[in-house]
Amino acid sequence: MPNYAKRLQLCDKGCNFATTIYPPRSTLMKHSTLFNRCALAIALGVIAIAATAAPVIDGNKVSLRMLAPHARQVMLDLSQHSPIAMQRDTAGWWMVTTPQLAPGMYTYLFLVDSVPQLDLGNAFMVRDVGNVRNLIIIDDASAPISVAVRNVPHGNVDAAWYESPAVGYSRRMLVYTPPGYDQSPQHYPVLYLLHGMGCDESSWLELGRTAQILDNGIASGKIEPMIVVMPNGHVDLQATPGVGADNMEQPGFLHKRDMEGTFERSMADIRKYVETHYRTRIGKRYRAIAGLSMGGYHSLYVSANNPDDYGYVGLFSAAINARTGVEVDLYKDLENKVTTQLKQHPWLYWIGIGKDDFLYKENAEFRAMLDRNDLHYIYHESQGGHSWENWRDYLQIFLPLLFK
Repeated sequence: MPNYAKRLQLCDKGCNFATTIYPPRSTLMKHSTLFNRCALAIALGVIAIAATAAPVIDGNKVSLRMLAPHARQVMLDLSQHSPIAMQRDTAGWWMVTTPQLAPGMYTYLFLVDSVPQLDLGNAFMVRDVGNVRNLIIIDDASAPISVAVRNVPHGNVDAAWYESPAVGYSRRMLVYTPPGYDQSPQHYPVLYLLHGMGCDESSWLELGRTAQILDNGIASGKIEPMIVVMPNGHVDLQATPGVGADNMEQPGFLHKRDMEGTFERSMADIRKYVETHYRTRIGKRYRAIAGLSMGGYHSLYVSANNPDDYGYVGLFSAAINARTGVEVDLYKDLENKVTTQLKQHPWLYWIGIGKDDFLYKENAEFRAMLDRNDLHYIYHESQGGHSWENWRDYLQIFLPLLFK
């Protein structure tokens, strides 16, 4: 009979299968013979891949468990927190209960001897660019607006393909329509909501919880019913990775035609499709544009170059300065363009950024220019940096200010 105990020892020493969900690819390639032995041992039931248990949410605390009997250390990597040490019991289970968490969305991973691992006991996961993490939601039932799913009327989200002559091919955008849209002849105002670099048209829904925020805010009367259009800001891509003709291309940050004017020009194609396929209210009074980071950059320049088209503008941790070496008329003479825009008194010009954001200086200089020209805007400064925690908060502040 094979020496299963010896195989288990080899696996524990070389691949650490009993400790981790998946070993690093480099380990598998360097120890292929050992990996084959590990795989056989797993198939024969000699060892078990690390087990986890479903998260237990009790009020504003979350308890998590992971079985990793051969690990030396397991930490909880929880968003908005420093890594939290987990405690091991005699059976090899590592456990932790979080401190009190403020209402909102949190993502996490386990760090098993410094190796990131997903919690397979939690089926809820979210992708940010190329990183996948587990997801938990803490709700506050007393808050009128929340990122949680509640028992309220829900809007719908369409995946709409449209032709974009400015880009050169068909592209995909996601369009939220409010509860009751399909049963009503009513026309609605429109918000164009733009994502940041490395993200895509799905990011505001998955990471930003936009549909839940809208559903809850509309149900509570804090947010006006509206259509929200979420296009893909990377013009070199048709759509979210795995959805377009580029098929399974892995997500990346910077693409050749990012922030060089093509997306701004393509907004005319996006608007044309939306205004001919959805019941929209037409005119500056009923049209808003907002975005985060690169999407804030797009919002800044689209609105500055089209001052008669957008009555509401939101810049969330926005990039302000053009990329080095990019010489495009759209990006020139920004001070005069924005001065002309704001002297027409749009209903809202809103700027938000975190104190630790790497774009803070650019935004401070931009606000100084606005102040120098005596231009009105609303400014919100938060804690933290360039993060979805901030952008979800900004959206919850911004949406109730629209179309009043």
